[in-house]
Amino acid sequence: MENEQGPIRGRGTASNPANRFELIHYERDADTPEDEAPAPATRFFRDHARSILTHNDSPDVGFETSINPYRGCEHGCVYCLAGDTPILMADGTTRRLEEVRVGDAIYGTVRKGWYRRYVKTRVLAHWKVWKPAYRIRLRDGTCLTAGGDHRFLTERGWKFVTENVQGRGQRPHLTTNNKLMGIGRFAASPNQDDYYKKGYLCGMVRGDGLLASYHYDRPRRTNGNVYQFRLALIDESALEQTARYLGDFGIPTRAFIFQEASVNRKRMLAIRTHARQCVKQIEDIIAWPFFSTLNWCKGFLAGIFDAEGSYRDGTVRMSNTDPLIIDAIIRCLARFGFSFVIELPPAGERLRPVKVVRICGGLREHLRFFHTIHAAINRKRDIEGQAVKSSADLRVESLEPLGGCSLLFDITTETGDFIANGVVSHNCYARPTHEYLGFSAGLDFETKILIKEDAPALLRKELASPKWRPRVVSISGVTDPYQPIERKMALTRRCLEVFAEFRNPVGVVTKNHLITRDSDLLAELAHHRATAAFLSITTLDSELARRMEPRASQPSGRLAAIEELTKAGVPVGVMVAPVIPGLTDHELPAILEAAAKAGARWAGYVLLRLPHGLGPLFDEWLQQHYPARRDKVLSRLRDMRGGAIYDNQFGSRMTGQGQMAEQIAALFALGCRRAGLTEPFPKLSTTAFRRPGGKQLMLFE
Repeated sequence: MENEQGPIRGRGTASNPANRFELIHYERDADTPEDEAPAPATRFFRDHARSILTHNDSPDVGFETSINPYRGCEHGCVYCLAGDTPILMADGTTRRLEEVRVGDAIYGTVRKGWYRRYVKTRVLAHWKVWKPAYRIRLRDGTCLTAGGDHRFLTERGWKFVTENVQGRGQRPHLTTNNKLMGIGRFAASPNQDDYYKKGYLCGMVRGDGLLASYHYDRPRRTNGNVYQFRLALIDESALEQTARYLGDFGIPTRAFIFQEASVNRKRMLAIRTHARQCVKQIEDIIAWPFFSTLNWCKGFLAGIFDAEGSYRDGTVRMSNTDPLIIDAIIRCLARFGFSFVIELPPAGERLRPVKVVRICGGLREHLRFFHTIHAAINRKRDIEGQAVKSSADLRVESLEPLGGCSLLFDITTETGDFIANGVVSHNCYARPTHEYLGFSAGLDFETKILIKEDAPALLRKELASPKWRPRVVSISGVTDPYQPIERKMALTRRCLEVFAEFRNPVGVVTKNHLITRDSDLLAELAHHRATAAFLSITTLDSELARRMEPRASQPSGRLAAIEELTKAGVPVGVMVAPVIPGLTDHELPAILEAAAKAGARWAGYVLLRLPHGLGPLFDEWLQQHYPARRDKVLSRLRDMRGGAIYDNQFGSRMTGQGQMAEQIAALFALGCRRAGLTEPFPKLSTTAFRRPGGKQLMLFE
């Protein structure tokens, strides 16, 4: 059900699909202020789970194993940040992870026989997480940025980016020379400028169009000059692109039905013009250039592939009888380093034999070709069923921490994986887990909380089992363990008591000062190097924080939490995100200094991103809360995004570009150095793990 009265006070989400969950029991949150109308009341449901630990197949939330006393979270954040990894879509193109949406068709993999094979799958969920980030460089030049708990498919199975602990309890993780599975980095899409458009029209019209001017005598007329351009295609996407490009050069065309569908033939549409000036312009546009730019070559290959190309049985071919066209194909392919062969028909078969250019190199080179040229016809880029194998050197060359936390996006797919910058990547879960319960991932996630009242007892049973091998557990993996209901239920504290009793390592992520209530237990675990905590601080302005994160602790409370935990001996980190130019960027040094003085040891930051519909939503948010700063904020965002409110260029979306972005990066780096926030994220240990009543288990480190 959509909210038609504007933003809901005290909440981060304003819309909600219909509820499909049968209510068993709920009660209103006694801590919900009555003056927050029309804020919806929070309701709590008893979750009668039989187990408490979740062993995640997709670990991109900073853990391999998690415990979630609560499902759903009352904290409501109004901002949204995204990752910039290119994802392989089901039409063979790529899209940045931040631009992927629920329901999108992408490629995943399934195992069939001896090989994993590419299959089309659907995106089931899409959300953000934050954690320490690492840069992975492969031998072929592929570069990936991921959290330490993300997993990639290697020649030896799924492996995490980093280890969780040292010794016997260590999980499989990437090491130098591990080989990732896939085809390697994706090629960048072309800039569709005028050179590209002219190249595309040259390939398309010369390959499949009719362009003619002729004269015949006509009685009682001065002349019978006829000018004709016509292009007929089955694929409407290529026809529409051709008409659009011609229109960009001031050449209007008229669409018509060239051939109706029949039993043996598909429907064909066409475009045409008989205007003398238009035909002459087309002749000029498709003339062979004296010097062909790289973008012209990309456009020409896209046009001739749409017109005369095919992709069947894992083979890319382009054919024609015109030697000039074949020569142009060869020259353009050579410009981009593609390997190819010329296939000739049997001698004497035709007066004008068809020559075929076939691109070599397998799927890796085929996808590089598709992404380099960006042809219009999607059906010619179908790789479904092909094996996940490649000759690319995808060995890990280096793996380095980025010096803090980064905000990353994640997705859930039907196959459990997706293709990230050419390598097979495991997916994960988060807010959409509420949908599995019959609730919405929107407002329901904030207002309908499931409580696992038996969590401590179930956790003790798990850790006491002889089958349990000590490892790092996240509490909580999906939702904040210190949301308001924890004051009454104390499930997180009772679970921490169990972790302390067994000395099993545990990590905690929160925005809530309530974590300090459990500093005694966290300190006990920290004594055995078995815990670390994260506090998020977006701003030091309490009013701004209230408007962005309406139900989380105030900045002063989060700083106080860092200080109290540090005094108790608990290692703590801080992340500044999102940095909003003109609104919060000036606070970077102050936040870092305040966090460091409070005791934080590491830090990270991310610039505000507004992909797709988030731009108008953020604009509305500014108009509602900070109208006087609106123009300044949006102007600075455009300055840092190449003139637009959002820039999707790979490598610049995390920090922006231009002078102002460089100033923010320099300000953050200087602030970290001055504040001393240079430590890496601590490695947690299982050395001290024990089972009460038994001996301490050794040899885990």
